[in-house]
Amino acid sequence: MEKIFRTKSFLETKALGRKMAKEFLMSCKNPKNRAVIIGLKGDLGGGKTTFVQGFAKGLGVKEKILSPTFVILKKFKIQNSKFKILFHIDCYRIHNSQELLDLGFKEIISDPKNIVVIEWIDRIRKIIPKDIIFLKFNFVNINTRKIITDTWIKKD
Repeated sequence: MEKIFRTKSFLETKALGRKMAKEFLMSCKNPKNRAVIIGLKGDLGGGKTTFVQGFAKGLGVKEKILSPTFVILKKFKIQNSKFKILFHIDCYRIHNSQELLDLGFKEIISDPKNIVVIEWIDRIRKIIPKDIIFLKFNFVNINTRKIITDTWIKKD
């Protein structure tokens, strides 16, 4: 079911991420035999990384979250949860899906103890499993973001 949120500052976007992570931990039923995947789509400056910073804190991640644009993938331990690792992937610099597969993507998403958050998910659409959590970030103005959440049902 689609939900729409509006945030009026980067602090509100982080707070939304933190709140959604806590709700997620309380209610999440991860798919059999694979990680939970959260796909983020939106323009540059749309709030994706800011949201992930809050989401990671809501999961209990202690490390500072920075955009993995240049390293593509970062890994963080999740404390006191059935989930053990948060993978933060940024596909902005990915030119084809094979590049991510070469980094062990299939192994990462095959572990049900992982949560995988992927920025610029539309760039690797061909290798994403069905039924993921999907968030679209719309840049409204310098401070305001419209964030739409839904379950993305991949059409083959």
